[in-house]
Amino acid sequence: MTGDHDPATMVRRYTPAAAAPPYDQRVYPPEGHQPGLPGPATPRFLPVVDLDTGGAVAIEVTAERASSGGPGGPGVAGVAGTVNGLLAAAREEALLPLVLPISAAAVAGGTAGLAPLHEAMRVCNRRPREVILVIEGDPGPVERTALLSGIDGLRAVGYLIAFGGVGTTALPLDLLADASPYVIALSSDLVRRGPRDPRRGALAESLVRLARGVGAHVLAPGVRDETELAAIRGWGIRLTQGPLLAPSDWRPSHGYNRVHVPLPVPEAAAVTASLGPRVQELLLPAVTLPAGSTAEEVVAVLSAEPSITSVILVDEYQRPQGSIDRSRFLLFMAGAYGHALHAKKSAARLADTAKIVAKTTPVIAAMQVAGQDNARVYDDLVVVDEVGRCMGVVRVGDLLRHAAALQAQPAR
Repeated sequence: MTGDHDPATMVRRYTPAAAAPPYDQRVYPPEGHQPGLPGPATPRFLPVVDLDTGGAVAIEVTAERASSGGPGGPGVAGVAGTVNGLLAAAREEALLPLVLPISAAAVAGGTAGLAPLHEAMRVCNRRPREVILVIEGDPGPVERTALLSGIDGLRAVGYLIAFGGVGTTALPLDLLADASPYVIALSSDLVRRGPRDPRRGALAESLVRLARGVGAHVLAPGVRDETELAAIRGWGIRLTQGPLLAPSDWRPSHGYNRVHVPLPVPEAAAVTASLGPRVQELLLPAVTLPAGSTAEEVVAVLSAEPSITSVILVDEYQRPQGSIDRSRFLLFMAGAYGHALHAKKSAARLADTAKIVAKTTPVIAAMQVAGQDNARVYDDLVVVDEVGRCMGVVRVGDLLRHAAALQAQPAR
């Protein structure tokens, strides 16, 4: 993600506005606390980490939601969790952008229901562009037009919009295309199970691709171990959060905006150089004779066709038993008394052990087989099938030509 969607652009420090009137806790009770009921749970602060830099680029704040019967009335209750998270961040003097949850029903409810949020923003001296509102909950019961209208209204004010729980919630994917969110937060269950389930891993990768298509960042929440972190890196996700990166008691007031990001586990070094085509693709027909043939019969074959470079001696099953190189064999026969000594005798006496390679052997590996005997570097290689039958020969000159072509290719 680059350009306008670089996570680094999410870091915005702000200059506090002029002092505002004191916040009226009678109308908007902090933390959703109601008289006669137990106090709410302590707010949780989760740094959103850029894996490339290890820096916290935003802070997600989750706080207990007030019931609909609280002092603030139904309007406050609709955005109570959002307001409580905003107040908790203000008490911690958090300067980074905030990630706050908000229900789909509250967004679809329109401006009147969101008034408590706007008032809390004013009191906390927060600008809308410093807040990412994560729409949560099942949008099914909510009228689609009303939800999109509410999103447009929030975006017009300056808020950044996100969708949470993507991958397991009943969220129509075309809604993401229509809403064009700034961030898509995957489901923590998908992050947990994706690295260990190829099907869910494929789902996560498809959602990342969708997010890129609609121009959104992707956030992977709830990362607990390095296996999940490695999978997230593999999916191409940069923004993440979870216990692996920050302890549960992490607070913005601690002053640590950088966290420790475990380095990716180095995998076995990948083979970057191609081994070339298989020798089967370079196969030439082999000239074969029965293993019991005489030297005179081999001379007759070589004399009939000057282009023949070798003769392969095979048994009744076409399995190579020996290889006769043209140059060395004719030197033997042309020497003093050569014809008289060898013509009527078995040609196997002058044959060498065949250099055998399987038909699936790549060019580079075949070159290694050819170079095992310095005295026979340029002997033809005999290619055999699965049961050892001779299929043909490969000339070393062809191997050299293809190896040189591999070297000329640009490094991958």
